[in-house]
Amino acid sequence: MDMPDNRPLWKAWFSTYGPRFLLFARQQTKTLSDAEDVLQEAIVRVWKNHKAHGGPEPAIVFQAIRHTAIDLGRRDSRRANREQKALEFDLSEDNWFQCPLEEQERNHSLQEAMKNLPNEQREVLVLKIWGELTFEEIGKTLGISANTAASRYRYALGALRKILTPATL
Repeated sequence: MDMPDNRPLWKAWFSTYGPRFLLFARQQTKTLSDAEDVLQEAIVRVWKNHKAHGGPEPAIVFQAIRHTAIDLGRRDSRRANREQKALEFDLSEDNWFQCPLEEQERNHSLQEAMKNLPNEQREVLVLKIWGELTFEEIGKTLGISANTAASRYRYALGALRKILTPATL
């Protein structure tokens, strides 16, 4: 019996959520190429377990991205210890956002401000704004309570308000 071809549904699903997933993966990794690798591996993992039409819930994919990025970090750390040398990556060379040239300065200010946030706050901010997840979904993704996710989000916004003024934007 032939199975229905659901590739168009997956393509539509990925075109909707792909940039959000890549942004989150980029925030979890040291380089763009690592983020792309993590995203691909996470999508394959999720796809194998959720062959539903239209794609899985985004929260499940964000969680898979996070776990895959953690796994990648552990592998890299072990390899670096074995080889007795560490690679240093300059995060300032990579842009987290893709945008038209007229918004480049504004986005650079936002990128620099986000680098100053603690990792926990930055994760929640990315998942809430760009991932469009609820605090409950963020809590499940990060293994924290919804209230903790909400307070980290508030603290992140407060910190960004102090750093970014209308003159810098």
